[in-house]
Amino acid sequence: MSLWFQRARSRLLVFVHDIVTIPVAWGLAYWMRFNLAYVPPEFIEEAVEMLPLVVLVVGPVYWAFGLYRGVWRFASIDDLVRIAFAVLTGTTLLLFVLFIFNRMAFIPRSLPVLFVIFQLMLLAGPRLFYRWIKDRRLDFSGGRRVLIVGAERTGEMLVRDLLRDRHSGYVPIAFVDDKPRRHGGVVHGVPIRGTTDQIPQLVETFGIDVVLLATPTASAKEMQRLVGLCETAGRPFRTVPQVKDVMAGLVSVNQLRPVLIEDLLGRDQVNLDWDGMRNGLADRVVLVSGAGGSIGSELCRQLRACRPRELILVDHGEFNLYRIETELLDEPDPPVLSRYLLDVTNRGGIDALFERVRPDVVFHAAAYKHVPLLEDQIQAALHNNVVGTRVMAEAADRWGCERFVLISTDKAVNPSNVMGASKRLAELICLETDHRSACRFMTVRFGNVLGSAGSVVPRFRQQIERGGPLTVTHPEIERFFMTIPEACQLIMQAAVIGHGGETFVLDMGEPVKIRYLAEQMIRLSGLEPGRDIAIKYTGLRPGEKLFEELFYASEGFTDTPNPRIKIARRAEGPEVAVLDLALADLDAALFERSDAAAGRVLARLVPGWSGDPGAVRSADPKAAAVGMPG
Repeated sequence: MSLWFQRARSRLLVFVHDIVTIPVAWGLAYWMRFNLAYVPPEFIEEAVEMLPLVVLVVGPVYWAFGLYRGVWRFASIDDLVRIAFAVLTGTTLLLFVLFIFNRMAFIPRSLPVLFVIFQLMLLAGPRLFYRWIKDRRLDFSGGRRVLIVGAERTGEMLVRDLLRDRHSGYVPIAFVDDKPRRHGGVVHGVPIRGTTDQIPQLVETFGIDVVLLATPTASAKEMQRLVGLCETAGRPFRTVPQVKDVMAGLVSVNQLRPVLIEDLLGRDQVNLDWDGMRNGLADRVVLVSGAGGSIGSELCRQLRACRPRELILVDHGEFNLYRIETELLDEPDPPVLSRYLLDVTNRGGIDALFERVRPDVVFHAAAYKHVPLLEDQIQAALHNNVVGTRVMAEAADRWGCERFVLISTDKAVNPSNVMGASKRLAELICLETDHRSACRFMTVRFGNVLGSAGSVVPRFRQQIERGGPLTVTHPEIERFFMTIPEACQLIMQAAVIGHGGETFVLDMGEPVKIRYLAEQMIRLSGLEPGRDIAIKYTGLRPGEKLFEELFYASEGFTDTPNPRIKIARRAEGPEVAVLDLALADLDAALFERSDAAAGRVLARLVPGWSGDPGAVRSADPKAAAVGMPG
């Protein structure tokens, strides 16, 4: 009841204010008509006599237009438009009534215009002034002085939110923006002082405590430049959330966060054919193996938007499977799903599962992927990555799947380690199976994924938390990187556009030196490489190359409708009979638990791999490397 009373009281006060403005505007209109000087008595008498009629006509119009409903604290353009319509409507109706009443005697012709102007001033002025007072609040004591980078829409929203929120702890002092036409302008009372190149000077001039980057659409290269300027200025910096998250209502623009390494290594937003993906995956039974892993779990999240008829989760890790299932079911609109605790090498279990659920599309993401670990675990690598792929592919063929997508790696190109060689053999299995199957088999090949389990980024974060050092194997070692969501979206895109037999290669951009990655992660933690945290070079690990490749030299590439996805032309592989015979030999080697025999089979099928698990690839293979074409 008290809340209702407070609202009623507030609306009554607003309406009383608006009613009071009517006689004030009426009197000021007469006074201004006579140049703020002597008003003849006959005009004063007519003005006073008509005043009750003016209030009775205009007041209900204010009420009808709902002026009392506007919250002054958030007065907006919409409120001003409503006021203008109310004033024009009320004044027009008043003139009509006055003409009928007394033919508008002693009402000067300029009076209606002046009456409109003063109504607008008296109705809109206090509202805007009240909002300005609330926004500006002269109680900024103790706040951190901030410089905002970017005076576009995001910057405007950010400074507006900071001015409103008395607990934000930030005081907007100035903007910088690289568009010269904005220089000298003011946004919500905050001046635009110069370009981003002037950040270090402006930080000193205005005593800035922190720099806020209101540039959610900036490219990775631009973010690197801005971060470098902030580091030169010696001040901490924060960034706004990505624009897609703000527009989706997941976060607000003033939920500032640290700049992440993903911001510096990511690429421009990918334009995806979501309509095509929905058409290709909607109302289908979709199975994801390795559903609890980094790639598999993100694939499941992304697939939700395509509305599959049922989502089948397969993983041999109990906790990982539980975690992704719980996450998906906790969503407001959870998908229809089922989950199976199952190893992809379990031929009988996989066959029974496919017979039961009859998947239309399979994303095979289950694999062992850690290069040094697998160098002396060749049997485990081949059993999971090769036998598991063959079991899944045969089940997809046998039970009438439409599409089968193998998630591969750039390490499968000219492989120098067991992991890469095993994934190359998995690629060959899918390509050969596609020739004799109605199911369309395709492979998607890409490099390192930022933040995936066991990858270099989480490891560096742990080392930074421990105070270092950060361990890098070689000063010149470099890798291709992409974010997990981007990789999964492009996998889904490739699955839809594939006709079978293709090896899709995702555009990984330019390779990144791991040394640069380590230095940037230290700086983003507010520390200085070499001074606060050391970088230690440990030497190349078994099976490790300095440079990775995306294509075999003999493959070449063709374009697809998506410029971020290329198709590798098929490189020469073993004949079907040779492949089948070698896989039979592999089964025998695994049955005998012989590393040497398994290595010999792998060397037969994957040219370029030495068959020497544990060898360090210290030679520079860059001359033979084939990256993503520009």
